[in-house]
Amino acid sequence: MKPIIDLRGICCPSNYFRARLALDGVDLGQCAQILLDDGEPVRNVPRLLKSDGHRLIGLKEIREGCFLLEVEKAEADK
Repeated sequence: MKPIIDLRGICCPSNYFRARLALDGVDLGQCAQILLDDGEPVRNVPRLLKSDGHRLIGLKEIREGCFLLEVEKAEADK
């Protein structure tokens, strides 16, 4: 089962740092799902996780203003 990381209601850049910390608890190659708010979070968190080396599997709006980001953990110790 994929872990779900709920970052709704958390402002930038805290949501990015919480996503990174949560991915620390995920095995290499495992996917995690991250819930994000619209706006800065959905623009910045995927971009920053990708720049860390993680693989973005998908991003879709599941409800108005709420997005589901699926990420595969990679070695990302930047």
